[in-house]
Amino acid sequence: MQKSGLTKFAWLLLGLPVAALLIYQIPSVNSRLSWRTDVALTYLRGVIHPVGGVPTALPQPAVAVTLYPTKTPAVGENTPPPATPSPGPTATSTATPTPLPAAVSLPPPAWEKQGPNNCGPASLSLYLRTFGWEGDQDDIAELIKPQTDDRNVNVDELVYFVRTRAGWLNAEYRVGGDIELMKSFLAEGMPVLIEEGFHLDESYWPNDDQWAGHYLLLTGYDDVTQTFMAQDTFRGADQVVPYRTVQENWQAFNYVYILVYRPEQAETVEALLREDWDPDANRRQALEIAQAETEADPDNAFAWFNLGSNLVYFERYLEAAQAYDTARQLGLPQRMLRYQFGPFFAYFFSNRNADLLTLTEYALQRTPNSEETLLWRGWGRYREGKRAEAIADFTAALQENPNYQDAQYALDFVATNP
Repeated sequence: MQKSGLTKFAWLLLGLPVAALLIYQIPSVNSRLSWRTDVALTYLRGVIHPVGGVPTALPQPAVAVTLYPTKTPAVGENTPPPATPSPGPTATSTATPTPLPAAVSLPPPAWEKQGPNNCGPASLSLYLRTFGWEGDQDDIAELIKPQTDDRNVNVDELVYFVRTRAGWLNAEYRVGGDIELMKSFLAEGMPVLIEEGFHLDESYWPNDDQWAGHYLLLTGYDDVTQTFMAQDTFRGADQVVPYRTVQENWQAFNYVYILVYRPEQAETVEALLREDWDPDANRRQALEIAQAETEADPDNAFAWFNLGSNLVYFERYLEAAQAYDTARQLGLPQRMLRYQFGPFFAYFFSNRNADLLTLTEYALQRTPNSEETLLWRGWGRYREGKRAEAIADFTAALQENPNYQDAQYALDFVATNP
């Protein structure tokens, strides 16, 4: 009897892990526990690899680079004209043909709380519901972030979803927006989605600076209280957010905004955007804004980062790298390279491979499954002649996001260029 009892106990011990594994596979259980498991592993990783600030630039040989052009480029040149001192985006920086109403309140969509790492899909889901779309964040995530632990969705990925899965709507994104322009769209009955800096309520590793990226859907404003009405998939519906807070948080993402609208609204959108309707002209304007902000506040790391990002758009990589150098010296949030990848372009194309690898290694300590960072570490390794390691990174990037065409291109390139 004693032996029989021990046998049953042994089988019970063996069966418990199997039962736990089977229970973990239940979607409702997995969705809850996998997030907490990921949080625990993230904290442990922060203990093993203590988190510091974004590494500063490595010493560089003296190179004469004129950060801004000294003459007005000829018509058609892909170079911004010299910027003149002007204030950054403010509540009055964009003129409008007719006075805006003092307040606008658009009907809010049915609110949906974001799942783990699902701010982008959840916010776009709210946005599309204002047009009668009947899906949810999971429908969007299935295409643009099939892995639950993918922590970032780019604005172009959100636009891609609208264009391919909600093609009866138009979608665009621009940078360099301002408060008055957002109000102009709202006054025309069009909500606007912006990406902003966000302060987390808890730490995810020791010495966490608790800064992250976040999307916010604007659905109204009130000039008397100087506030927007916003739909926030993390904090709740109908959040009242001061203009000043939006302005400050928005800067970290180059004042980017997404517009979704019906085809019959296209003329209105183009009229409100004016010269910003053209993407190149929009970037020239954003470059001027960033330059003006670096001059007005030379210690503002976000202004310098935006300057670098806008220079990358025009393939002015040496200048962009210098701007990013300054941003790094001033200090960037620990998660900055989870969301924006301009420095990787700048350092790769300006032949500063050591800086590229230093930044990608840091970024992967914070976000090990970032497909964009894996891609760029792969290119850095490829340039070093480490072909096998590069292929491993490109393959890992594609595994994290099977729809990531840049990773597939990299694998194809290496295969045909041994």
